[in-house]
Amino acid sequence: MFPELNNLLNATPDKVDQGKLTLLCDAKTDGSFLVHHFLSFYLKANCKVCFVALIQSFSHYNIVGQKLGVSLTTARERGQLVFFEGLRSSVDVFFRAKGEPHPLQFLREASAGNLQPLYEFVREALRPEDNGEAAWRCPVLLVDDLSVLLSLGMGAVAVLDFVHYCRATVCWKLQVSMGLPSVLLPEASQGPDRSRPHLLSVIFLV
Repeated sequence: MFPELNNLLNATPDKVDQGKLTLLCDAKTDGSFLVHHFLSFYLKANCKVCFVALIQSFSHYNIVGQKLGVSLTTARERGQLVFFEGLRSSVDVFFRAKGEPHPLQFLREASAGNLQPLYEFVREALRPEDNGEAAWRCPVLLVDDLSVLLSLGMGAVAVLDFVHYCRATVCWKLQVSMGLPSVLLPEASQGPDRSRPHLLSVIFLV
């Protein structure tokens, strides 16, 4: 979508950059176009993508994706894309039996609660296949966007805990990539190495 941006980040679909953190921060300028860019980028790179979409519907991302040359419907049918639609799930959670697990369980809790059910969903979505075959390269976690969790009443500490546990499990244990618009975190696939400094790229839109 944006060759100049790929050049800036030193990334191409044929060479998925790992060990780098790209933080997307927008203020007055809407940075959602960058979310669509990274989503289409990783799908074209044949990555396994878990997309936790909290701000838009599946049809919205699919329409934009088709304009960028990717079909989210096809990717989901092939098992390349695991899509969690927060808008629909936020309604479904109220019609489930009490105590039945749900990624957005905190919406039904009187207190602020925590994001452990959402974390468990992410962990299961990116769990390696039992047959041990790597059908997809460099799995990726995308969340759009974290500020929605704050708007829904989650505390900043709970959101930071969610990010921390996703990094610890998804990046270091499963050895895959992780992305959180406004944070994108592709990690090294050579094994856990917490002593290794992670590169940081920051894109500010003001």
